[in-house]
Amino acid sequence: MNSLISKQYMLHGKNGFAKLSLDEESNNMKPLFDTIVNTIKEPAGSDEAPLQLLVSNIDYDNFTGRIGIGKIENGVIKNGQMVALCKKDGTIQNIKIGKLYTYMGLKRVEVDIAKCGDIVAVTGVEGINIGETIADPENPKALDFVDIDEPTVSMTFSVNNGPFAGKEGKFITSRHLRDRLFKELETNVSLRVEETDKADSFKVSGRGELHLSILIENMRREGFEMLVSRPTVIYKEIDGVKCEPMELLTLDVPEECVGSVMEKMGLRKAEMTNMSASHSQAGYSRLEFKIPARGLIGYRSEFMTDTKGNGIMNHIFAGYEPDKGDVTTRVRGTVIAFEQGKSTTYGLFNAQERATLFIGAGEEVYQGMIVGENSRTDDLTVNVCKEKHLTNTRASGSDDALKLTPHKILSLEQAIEFIADDELVEVTPEHIRLRKRILDPSQRFREEAKKK
Repeated sequence: MNSLISKQYMLHGKNGFAKLSLDEESNNMKPLFDTIVNTIKEPAGSDEAPLQLLVSNIDYDNFTGRIGIGKIENGVIKNGQMVALCKKDGTIQNIKIGKLYTYMGLKRVEVDIAKCGDIVAVTGVEGINIGETIADPENPKALDFVDIDEPTVSMTFSVNNGPFAGKEGKFITSRHLRDRLFKELETNVSLRVEETDKADSFKVSGRGELHLSILIENMRREGFEMLVSRPTVIYKEIDGVKCEPMELLTLDVPEECVGSVMEKMGLRKAEMTNMSASHSQAGYSRLEFKIPARGLIGYRSEFMTDTKGNGIMNHIFAGYEPDKGDVTTRVRGTVIAFEQGKSTTYGLFNAQERATLFIGAGEEVYQGMIVGENSRTDDLTVNVCKEKHLTNTRASGSDDALKLTPHKILSLEQAIEFIADDELVEVTPEHIRLRKRILDPSQRFREEAKKK
């Protein structure tokens, strides 16, 4: 299908008609459907050949268990049929199909038989996974499949133990958290969940910050409360050498912003592989780098600031290479609430001159909660709940209304990128808060002194 047709389909599809050219008259989608039939090749397999069904996706049902979804490359499959499951480790398991479904639109429809080229869903196959082949038991031949990338980033999910724990969420215990994370493994094949030495904490590994933040957002909407740590990369030892995951990074940036982007890339141990004029837009340069995966943590928001929101960023996993050493990420400190209470305009007014605030007046805070980003490298503790003392003395202009600069509202992804190793993100159905791992300031000071 050529690009002109696909663009017109996108433009007119919601109105129920498509055109081969803008000059034509049309009141239906027939031109698009005819083009699909004439352009897309029919299945290359045969109904007469031995059965081969490649599982390319999985789903889960509380009643039937795992559901394997894939396209029949060869042969015919029937409801209740005995088949061979060709596992990725080379073993073959004889199983019986429970129920067989095809798709009618977005709905599953149970059928008795499906033929070559059909996209089907099968139940009753315990432990089925992506990349495995359902084949003829008399002639079991596995199909080739591209391996799924292994996790490269991990985070710690733990029970919310802050002062506001249990006020907003429905699922707040370690049992709720554990059950939900292990249930996610049934459908999220790139995810790994490990129990830690603490009963209320779990190590969750995925294919990047976005992969894990989608899980966190889904759990948040379901009513979970939890604490999540800063993402850390997963190292491997290859031939006795400590190696870390690398990413191929492509940036399309305005030409006047190239200098600032190059400077940040240098701090994050990125190695430039190519620089050229962008093919997509005039006045832009395309920069290509090989960069450690940990160098990308927290960079997206900086990149959008450096390019005034006009930059385009893409990256893909590039394998493992020897450890690149220390990587500079966040260089600024935080503003920390001194006590629990409700923030006031008076308390925030002086702090905004030295920091970028994350909260406004009238918000509930607690001791150890991060309320802003300091303009310097050290952390700053501020009493944001402080109220102005009233006296009988008045001076000219002293009673003018204090005005706050609009505060910065962090999204979940921005919050996860922002935090340091000694900080956590508190996620609830109603709020996303940043906090220090140790809330008590004196105890936090002692821990920092021990490290020095």
